[in-house]
Amino acid sequence: MKQAAEDFLSHKRIAVTGVSRDPKTHGANMVYQRLRERGYDVVAINPNAETVEGDPCYPDLASVPAPVEAVVIGTRPKTAEATMHECVDLGITQVWMHRGPGKGSVSEKAAAYGREHGLTVIPGGCPCMFGPTADGGHKAMRWMFGLTGNVPKKV
Repeated sequence: MKQAAEDFLSHKRIAVTGVSRDPKTHGANMVYQRLRERGYDVVAINPNAETVEGDPCYPDLASVPAPVEAVVIGTRPKTAEATMHECVDLGITQVWMHRGPGKGSVSEKAAAYGREHGLTVIPGGCPCMFGPTADGGHKAMRWMFGLTGNVPKKV
């Protein structure tokens, strides 16, 4: 898992799906903000918003003007499947399905599809729990959610 997280975070242009116009209501916004604060070229994806966090927002990955290198899925699990198909179609090979407490964005069907098509899929946890994006609180959550299985031990 640690190596997969490092590989994912080595990419500098990352899209985050599921960002909300109301930054206090969704975990995807926190991921988006943290990546942006840490110098990533982060792209917001939400079909119902033109801007998020003061930045342009796109309805889907195919609408982003320049390709992204990796994707954080921060939507409901049922939406993760469509996003995974889009990643395969666009040649995006790194996908992280966000998960804190609860089910998060993890879809086993989406993960299986991605893996069948050669993608590296991280099914749980949060990019903010690892490497240059981590903080003390997220490191503690990584340990706790590692015990519950919400952060996978292996990818």
